[in-house]
Amino acid sequence: MVSKDQAIGGAILLVCVVVAVVYLVALFGYEQLIKPWLNIGSTADVRFWLIAVPVFVAFVAILFIGAWIGWTMATTPPPKPIEEITTEIEEKKEEPKTEEAEPVKAPEAPSTEEKPATKKKK
Repeated sequence: MVSKDQAIGGAILLVCVVVAVVYLVALFGYEQLIKPWLNIGSTADVRFWLIAVPVFVAFVAILFIGAWIGWTMATTPPPKPIEEITTEIEEKKEEPKTEEAEPVKAPEAPSTEEKPATKKKK
């Protein structure tokens, strides 16, 4: 049995292959395969739109990615300068340890007071 991710990946693969085959047939086999059944328009018109639409989608996708990168850069606070980070690291190394180890205390003797007995629940 395949996992959910594998099933989604297989579906994406299948859709991409089908779209690629349909696109290639529409682009190069329009005159012989499609035009006899569908009289949409001239071959030049169909081929123009078959190329123009994917180019437009790719162009808009590239612009979207560029806008996303720009928005991320504009809204992200700048990092600390390297000099500030190195001085903080050096200060931590140079700080002497002022805390000395406390002597270990012996465990206290148990008290002689009686503790109330706990009742068991049924």
